[in-house]
Amino acid sequence: MKDTLAVVLAGGKGSRLDPLTRDRAKPAVPFGGAYRIIDFSLSNCLNSHLRKILVLTQYKAMSLDRHISLGWRGLLCRELGEFIDVVPPQQRIDETWYQGTADAVYQNIYTLEKERPNYVIILAGDHVYKMDYSHLIDFHIQHKADLTIGALRVGVQDAYQFGVMQIDSDGRVVGFEEKSDEPKTIPGDPDHALASMGIYVFTARFLFDQLCFDATQKESDHDFGRNIIPSIIDDRRVFAFPFCDENRKADAYWRDVGTLDAYYEANMDLVSVDPQLNMYDHRWPIRTFQHNLPPPKFVFAESGEGGRRGEALDSLICQGSILSGGSVQGSIVGAGCRINSHARVEDSILFESVDIGHDARLRRAIVDKGVHIPSDMEVGFDHDQDRSNGFTVSPGGVVVIARADGLEYYAKVVAYSE
Repeated sequence: MKDTLAVVLAGGKGSRLDPLTRDRAKPAVPFGGAYRIIDFSLSNCLNSHLRKILVLTQYKAMSLDRHISLGWRGLLCRELGEFIDVVPPQQRIDETWYQGTADAVYQNIYTLEKERPNYVIILAGDHVYKMDYSHLIDFHIQHKADLTIGALRVGVQDAYQFGVMQIDSDGRVVGFEEKSDEPKTIPGDPDHALASMGIYVFTARFLFDQLCFDATQKESDHDFGRNIIPSIIDDRRVFAFPFCDENRKADAYWRDVGTLDAYYEANMDLVSVDPQLNMYDHRWPIRTFQHNLPPPKFVFAESGEGGRRGEALDSLICQGSILSGGSVQGSIVGAGCRINSHARVEDSILFESVDIGHDARLRRAIVDKGVHIPSDMEVGFDHDQDRSNGFTVSPGGVVVIARADGLEYYAKVVAYSE
């Protein structure tokens, strides 16, 4: 693992998550109350003993940079050759934004070569899962592969969103189609296809040669899935590695959370009695930056009609939050929030520093950081009214309230990022 450099691609716009990505990159979107999406890929790296990590950013990267600076850089020692470096577009090679995934790596090839790795593992910074990358790298070395691709079995109805592979009996990739409208299924299993997870292990010198060659091809999209992989499977050793889950559950857990509804459902699973994603596994910790805030507080236990009760059921409540006579059920409440008297929050996600006014009611809502919900306001009960208020309503009926939606900003906690 000391000879492997990890490259995390964290520059995506995340347009399907708008308005949550108006002020932040998709990997910086909060998840599970205390985390950011990128924390899962970075935690996988550290838990896999990868200690050389480059995070390639592009769009709206300020909050992501601050998050990594505050929560991650102190975990590694540069004097020992360990680092997590955030690398913005430097236009070292071309005066353009990144044109594709391969181009993002190519434009930083000088930085990669400077580290002299034997292997390069390329990861996406916007997926939620647990994986020990050392198994993948060992597989790559044992098979003397030029490229090894993390592979996940997906339902054929969802396979159009992925690069789909065909493999032989030895696991060697013999066919690859990127986001095909008619994806090929696994032989003998017409209901599933073998999808690329966007996780690649390259032998370093081979990667550098392929990036330089692809950069000369004017017709190329400069993308790993569309260009580089299809061009090498016929004459190079390309293998598929089956996803090895570290979640300690019966079913492998991997989520893209690329749409508002997918994001909402993945978060809501966390408040169930036995969620699919185990966040309490001390053997595989998920690290992040944590505010220095006091424990959550629940006040008022008045009985009788009209009595106030500060309570939360089937919910995650983060540090610094106060339930002051308000109730929360089936929800995730971020750090430094306040739920005031007789307010009720159901099946909702509150980001950091949200203030819910007296007698307000929320149902199936996502509220961005620092938003104040006025007293007596109702959200999620009348979608026509929600839209007239300027809120976004997802196809699945989730109401999303961004900071720029006309509601007062609640600056109770001085936050460090978007």
